[in-house]
Amino acid sequence: MGYLEATAVVYLRAAIDAGMVTPAQDPATFGTFEGLEVVRELATLVMIAGVGWLAGRTRLERLAWASVVFGLWDIVYYGGLRLAIGWPPTLDTWDVLFLVPIAWVGPIWAPIGVSGALVGVGLAAARRLNQGVAIDVRPGQAAAGIAGGGLVVASFLVDSGRVLAGDLSPWTGWPLYLAGLGLATAATLTAIVGVRRAGSP
Repeated sequence: MGYLEATAVVYLRAAIDAGMVTPAQDPATFGTFEGLEVVRELATLVMIAGVGWLAGRTRLERLAWASVVFGLWDIVYYGGLRLAIGWPPTLDTWDVLFLVPIAWVGPIWAPIGVSGALVGVGLAAARRLNQGVAIDVRPGQAAAGIAGGGLVVASFLVDSGRVLAGDLSPWTGWPLYLAGLGLATAATLTAIVGVRRAGSP
């Protein structure tokens, strides 16, 4: 999925460079492609959820495998672009990360960091569950994880307007990002570490 997405971006970039798609001069045409892109992103999420559903046996195990697939998909996507067209040139390069409900923007290293965390905690949780170890997610841990995820999302939205307008000055959302990623990772790891064997008191 990551490689297919990378090749789709390569083709779209080639079309823009050839003048076949002209976002600035023909907003209506670009709007059509933007709608297709939103649906493509949603379809990708459905595929990721499908893999998680097939790989796991319980809701938590399915979520763990979906996290692994999501993280690997994103890392392979950027790796594929780098191999195909040499982009991104650096990890500080800005990118539009997602379009639902509005554009998310950030430097390349930020989504890769999230993806690495998803792969790591997803594999750890899936391994525990596969060994018959129950993971007890307490309400406080769930709330902290959701709050951390919300902060990460907010960090990708704070600079959206100015970056899309062409202002590529340094990212101002990084404090929210670090706080959110740290909070979500800590909440997840404490839930995974604080485990008990299935059937034990």
